[in-house]
Amino acid sequence: MAIKKLYIQTFGCQMNVHDSEQIVALLKPHGYVETDRASKADVILVNTCSIREKADQKVYSQLGRFSLLKKDKPDLIIGVGGCLAQQFGKKLLQRAPFVDLIFGTHNNHLLPDLLVKAGTGRAAVVETSFRDHVPSIGFPTSPAQGAISAFVTIMQGCNNFCSFCIVPYVRGREESRQPEAIIQEIRALAVQGIQEVTLLGQNVNSYGSTLANDWNFPKLLKEIDRINGIRRIRFTTSHPKDLSDELIACFGSVPKLCEHIHLPVQSGSDQILRRMNRRYTRADYIDKVEKLRSACPGISITSDVIVGFPGESETDFEQTLALMRDVKFDGLFSFRYSEREGTAALAYKDKVPDCHKKERLRFLQALQDEHTLEKNMAMVGRDVPVLAEGYSKNSRAEISGRTPTNRIVNFPGALSLIGKIVPVRITEAYLHSLHGEQLEVKEG
Repeated sequence: MAIKKLYIQTFGCQMNVHDSEQIVALLKPHGYVETDRASKADVILVNTCSIREKADQKVYSQLGRFSLLKKDKPDLIIGVGGCLAQQFGKKLLQRAPFVDLIFGTHNNHLLPDLLVKAGTGRAAVVETSFRDHVPSIGFPTSPAQGAISAFVTIMQGCNNFCSFCIVPYVRGREESRQPEAIIQEIRALAVQGIQEVTLLGQNVNSYGSTLANDWNFPKLLKEIDRINGIRRIRFTTSHPKDLSDELIACFGSVPKLCEHIHLPVQSGSDQILRRMNRRYTRADYIDKVEKLRSACPGISITSDVIVGFPGESETDFEQTLALMRDVKFDGLFSFRYSEREGTAALAYKDKVPDCHKKERLRFLQALQDEHTLEKNMAMVGRDVPVLAEGYSKNSRAEISGRTPTNRIVNFPGALSLIGKIVPVRITEAYLHSLHGEQLEVKEG
């Protein structure tokens, strides 16, 4: 079997990152060996995101750079997968005519055959069919040597159809994996040394809705909590309307579940939430936050906010700022509204000028920086358990890891600490990280 070098570049969310891991594992038995240098590759695959216009632009810019490699290496195969490929399909060739393969989000499992067809040098191969079942949803991957954390997909797709969001159109309808398959995968990961799993889905809170049994997300969390070797459980992403009291209670009753939830609010204005088709109110959201903090007083809550959605007035924007002041998120991902072809919001006529979007985003991010720094400063002097993940980006003399609340902590320590949960006293706080000193090593 001839060895072919594979270079894969990933844009977007954790789902895409894990899809890329699955692609590498899928192609390995067919003679593909991953390389970290595009210039050495026989096949380049770009796994794309289309959630915002900026993501599109990054993909096309990168494809332009890869096209230069093809001039020197005519047999080089360039493929595009993921959400952008699913959204535009053959139309993508109008901007990138040198692409040899376009494959959608339901077709990763076909890649070995699709690459053979693409290698014939004929017309570009395009496969973007949707399927009732996504064959690659639970494709097994092998953790990198020394890895201590891993992603596990528990469901795919979304049924919510928020008016700004392209996901249901590029990922399809919700499909939950069978719980037995998920549990088997995590047990296998634990045997390979994985200590922390992050459960993935466009809306994990609705897990089980497509299964013909009584499984739901809280029940799945409790089963995973019983798996030997797994020490921490995380998940993303949650839709507020599906955050049940039973799931909230898990933060106080499931020992391995980390004290962090990402709960996208998108806006603090009921008028805008209705236009977004979010199906909860500002009061509903705040009520769920209060319940979370009652069940788990130290929980970290992060969120997403879109500014400049069509029809957003200054009053609507002020309501978002007011909600931020009420909740005080630990962290926030914030974006200017970006039109997406195929979404309901594209038809809204009352657009917000770009200059207003930019100003609102600047103000909102400054406010969140205040809240994040305030939260981090409150950690100084506390002793926290840090799962050591690797060297700090700043110094080879320091180790970096995360707290249960998903805060990054850097502290002096030896490489032998990686994979251990280390008690650390926080000594300094910054906007994006904490610094501390090791107390004593908890073995095992």
